[in-house]
Amino acid sequence: MTSDTSAITRQRRGPSMAQVAALANVSSQTVSRVANGLTNVDAATRDRVLAAMDELGYRPNSAARALKTGRFQSIGVIMTTLSTYGNMRTLDAIATASAQAGYSITLMPITVPTQGEMAVAFTRLSEQAVDGIAIIIEAHTLDNSDIVLPRGVPVVILDSDAGDRYTVVDADQAEGARLATQHLLDLGHTTVFHLAGPESSFSAARRTDSWRATLLAAGAPVVEPVVGDWTVESGYRVGLQLDPAVTAVFAANDQMALGLMRALHERGVSVPDDVSVVGFDDMAEAQAFWPPLTTVHQDFAEIGSRSIQMLLHEIEDSSRDVGTTIVPTRLVVRASTAPPRP
Repeated sequence: MTSDTSAITRQRRGPSMAQVAALANVSSQTVSRVANGLTNVDAATRDRVLAAMDELGYRPNSAARALKTGRFQSIGVIMTTLSTYGNMRTLDAIATASAQAGYSITLMPITVPTQGEMAVAFTRLSEQAVDGIAIIIEAHTLDNSDIVLPRGVPVVILDSDAGDRYTVVDADQAEGARLATQHLLDLGHTTVFHLAGPESSFSAARRTDSWRATLLAAGAPVVEPVVGDWTVESGYRVGLQLDPAVTAVFAANDQMALGLMRALHERGVSVPDDVSVVGFDDMAEAQAFWPPLTTVHQDFAEIGSRSIQMLLHEIEDSSRDVGTTIVPTRLVVRASTAPPRP
């Protein structure tokens, strides 16, 4: 090998730990401590090492660090639906919480949460060396005995039911739907129509069940819900055909509520004078709807933070008991709801 070739090879490999140590005038062991985030280095020395790393463009060898610590500082995320507001906010919250804990994330989308697709997703994430996996599948899957996740990898489940087999973090879907339905009943509406989410969705089913239970408890008539697909378009289609006798609607998410309100406006139906509308999620734009939308707030940042916190606890101690954490929801009352016309 010529000297020119050796120089090119060294350049491709990047600076070494020894070079960083020499520039910072410390030992290689000190550089290793700083690179691994250990705290037994005084602040001035740490700053000097970090400055040397920055000047040389040094990047710690994650594979070598993993061999020493048993941690890859990486979390895998398996998701089925990227287009819904709730899933994207949850993914954003997970990414933020992971970064704050010093972890990166690897996203593995799947089309249909079958045993085969789940197994392939797990295999691919295992090949990429993740410490744990968060699953956001928004479906009745993990409460189905046909779906079995591989053992040995810490897992946290969001937006599904895993029984007592896995750690679960979810918003209080049932309480949110109860608050929405009861709010409309308390305004004086004789019953509440429901624009439901997809039948395959675990969250949608929880909201529908709670809506129905709230009406039954109040002795109010129950009209079978119309099923949408979370999109503005599905809400718009329902709004075009909404029975004129309906005075109150609980939509299972804000996007469908927006489509519904647009259709009612085009029909000359006033919100809230003729029809009161409540959504679910409290997306940032909900307060800018016209009229501003009454909706159920989900704390996606808290859901993401809790899920990563629990997953990291399981990574640190695999003998910890699994459990379910429910994050509270709350009703945000705006101008889209009012008492029915006399």
